[in-house]
Amino acid sequence: MANNCCWRRRLCCVFFPASQPECILSGIMSVNGKKVLHMDRNPYYGGESSSITPLEELYKRFTLPDSPPESMGRGRDWNVDLIPKFLMANGQLVKMLLYTEVTRYLDFKVVEGSFVYKGGKIYKVPSTETEALASNLMGMFEKRRFRKFLVFVANFDENDPKTFEGVDPKTTTMRDVYKKFDLGQDVIDFTGHALALYRTDDYLDVPCLETINRIKLYSESLARYGKSPYLYPLYGLGELPQGFARLSAIYGGTYMLNKPVDEIVMEGGKVIGVKSEGEVARCKQLICDPSYIPDRVRKAGQVIRVICILSHPIKNTNDANSCQIIIPQNQVNRNSDIYVCMISYAHNVAAQGKYIAIVSTTVETSEPEAEIEPALELLEPIDQKFVAISDLYEPTDDGTDSQVFASRSYDATTHFETTCNDIKDIYKRMTGSDFDFENMKRKQNDVFGEDEQ
Repeated sequence: MANNCCWRRRLCCVFFPASQPECILSGIMSVNGKKVLHMDRNPYYGGESSSITPLEELYKRFTLPDSPPESMGRGRDWNVDLIPKFLMANGQLVKMLLYTEVTRYLDFKVVEGSFVYKGGKIYKVPSTETEALASNLMGMFEKRRFRKFLVFVANFDENDPKTFEGVDPKTTTMRDVYKKFDLGQDVIDFTGHALALYRTDDYLDVPCLETINRIKLYSESLARYGKSPYLYPLYGLGELPQGFARLSAIYGGTYMLNKPVDEIVMEGGKVIGVKSEGEVARCKQLICDPSYIPDRVRKAGQVIRVICILSHPIKNTNDANSCQIIIPQNQVNRNSDIYVCMISYAHNVAAQGKYIAIVSTTVETSEPEAEIEPALELLEPIDQKFVAISDLYEPTDDGTDSQVFASRSYDATTHFETTCNDIKDIYKRMTGSDFDFENMKRKQNDVFGEDEQ
């Protein structure tokens, strides 16, 4: 329970709301010895990415006229993420969880499959030499060429020119690397979008190093658990911000839910405090999502997300109780990919025998629901749909002059890597130094969460 002492002392940082980027940053700043206050006008954690329970609350949120039918089971058995995202097993967010030991508050399950869409059907994403040779995605000769490409990527070491095979990681484009291995368009599609997890094809004409590292990350993440490279927390993503909130509290951070933000107090162009319910908390830095500072962000597009409740696993996924499906842009004549992520009762987020599939993409036309039709067809029959179209916002400046730092809106992807890049970017703007995982480690003498004096 928060007390009022934070309103009487000078703070280093104020954060709002209690959603993933802000909670992760407040946890890191607390570990680094900063005085932190975290506020949220909502009575719950997660902000726009919260988990909704019971199911009746989800129906109300989307203003559906009816209550959930009895066939949906008990409302309390549901925990539905509004913006679901998977964690790469070897990715940045898992590293953040491990370094801060927030893993002690969470339990994860491996997502059972990673699939890609081609010609109206879905196929398992091949990411190892063995899978490449067994995949139905490619013909015999293409399999061999793709296998050679995977061997090249696996052996590639940016610090060892002997592994380059004529490729200069700083100048050779990814398009030229694909040409070198004579890979066809379909293979390029699933490599760039289902392995390297790019949202568009812009990556093709920039130096190949980042793409190679992204494919290596996918393969290394897959190697950790075998079924897929993705993890998902039991009881939904709402557990993540709460875990980092606990970390912040252990190191002296103060959390206040249900606390309105009336005014951001500026002086000489710099933030000096936050006013709430007649009191001012003085601070040197403010970190928040775009909804709190509409005059400091600009609209950068829209995302459509459709939450679908199913009574069956998705066809052609080997009855997986969780999976990701990526529909590359070229397969459906679009400029950006369509994503499907599915979780189920196995993750304690749905009633027994029920599945939750969420379809998302960047809006490109005036008919967003028509854009995601190829994905919805994969999910039929659908028991209930909840449609949300959200504006995407990005900061208009880097915040170094005002010391007001805005996070970006959540994009359409179904993984946390882009969100982690935003966290690292804000950290650098706040501190002037690159993000270092070592700075996230709990103190060595921290036994029960309290530093020994």
